[in-house]
Amino acid sequence: MNPAKTTPIPLTPDERRAAVGLAGIYGLRMLGLFLILPVFALYAGGLKGATPLLIGLAIGAYGLTQAILQIPFGMLSDRIGRKPVIYGGLAVFVLGSAIAALATTIDGVILGRVIQGAGAVSAAVTALAADLTRDEVRTRAMAGVGASIGIAFGLAFIIGPAIAQVWGLSGVFWLTALLAFGGILVLWLVVPNPKRRSVHRDAEPVASQLGAVLRDGQLLRLNFGIFSLHLMMTGMFLVIPPAIVKAGVAAAHHWEVYLPVLLLGLIAMVPFVIFAEGRGRIKPVFLGAIATVGLTALGFALWSTQLIPLMVLLAVFFTAVNLLEALLPSIISKIARAGAKGTAMGVYSTSQFIGAFLGGMTGGLVNQYLGAPAVFVFAALCALAWLLVAGTMAAPERLTNQLLPLDPLGPLDAGQVLALEQRLLAVTGVRDAVVAPDEGVAYLKVDSRELDSASLQAIAG
Repeated sequence: MNPAKTTPIPLTPDERRAAVGLAGIYGLRMLGLFLILPVFALYAGGLKGATPLLIGLAIGAYGLTQAILQIPFGMLSDRIGRKPVIYGGLAVFVLGSAIAALATTIDGVILGRVIQGAGAVSAAVTALAADLTRDEVRTRAMAGVGASIGIAFGLAFIIGPAIAQVWGLSGVFWLTALLAFGGILVLWLVVPNPKRRSVHRDAEPVASQLGAVLRDGQLLRLNFGIFSLHLMMTGMFLVIPPAIVKAGVAAAHHWEVYLPVLLLGLIAMVPFVIFAEGRGRIKPVFLGAIATVGLTALGFALWSTQLIPLMVLLAVFFTAVNLLEALLPSIISKIARAGAKGTAMGVYSTSQFIGAFLGGMTGGLVNQYLGAPAVFVFAALCALAWLLVAGTMAAPERLTNQLLPLDPLGPLDAGQVLALEQRLLAVTGVRDAVVAPDEGVAYLKVDSRELDSASLQAIAG
């Protein structure tokens, strides 16, 4: 039975403020982190003690502290409040940016980047978004947070070269400090204060679920995937900006290379996403994108100093990367157990930041001892390893997550919770169900093509 089409529930003014404000905070912070990616390798040579290895470590250093602290800080926000953790994290980010801006040595920049990463507010921002939105509109409200990351990535490649040309690396880091301070102002002036604070299993990590998530082979394959993707990207952007210079484009004009290839990559990935999601062909499209990243890495090794081939390769590379960044969270959402999406995404994000850290370090090491072409070959080998791991992944079912508000339940023992979950699982179209009495909801994974919505609503009442 197909569910009847309903008009989307509109967001309230406070929910709109929360969605816009939190997307702004996330975007400003990520823009600050991304800004150095297209420029650092070009300007870091002027820092005392700089070597290719240490330059790579400086680019990826934020990922280490971010990976270590983001889940603990998210859980800390359950105890002391979301806003205090976010204010504190943004303040730490400002401090790290200032230290990097004032540094005259590569060691000083590494220290600043480590401190930047310690301002790990991602999980707390997501949890605050969940506190400030109703169950029925939460997915739409949080979509803006995800979109802000893509926008920040594109803007960084366009404005980063211009800022570095005028004010140097110091100016780039001062701008990152200003952006983080802007995030503090947005949190203070725009984002409402939550009326309540509770754990939302669909939006934040839950300590009791970590063991099961870390033992899930399908999720581990996806975590390895985002780890590999950011390892490759961070390593490759140690050598791509110098390659563009060798191809005849001055550093101040690199935005003229990045702007068209980023736009083309964004547009070109859309039909692949539609085909993958709409036709249920996620796995072959996913594997094709991984293979494309590996082949473009080999292409860079051969033609990275010829401008036209370089721009073509960049366009193809960004298309595949954008596609993978869109598909990976979607697959996790389909595979993770009902009610465990927040924890699965927390581990996924941690894997991403570890990949960025190791990508900078290993990319710098390979560049120092084997040269730039070897970095691209190393990236291609990483893509091959990822392709072999992903090839063993089961094709994800065409399932969606649904949050079912339940009438006040009162205290339930384990047997009553299990009985209610069994009733939900008996409904046509429901594939998984987890009842959370403390939240007053049931987390479901459903096949919307055959879901019996009327039976679900009868149980909810």
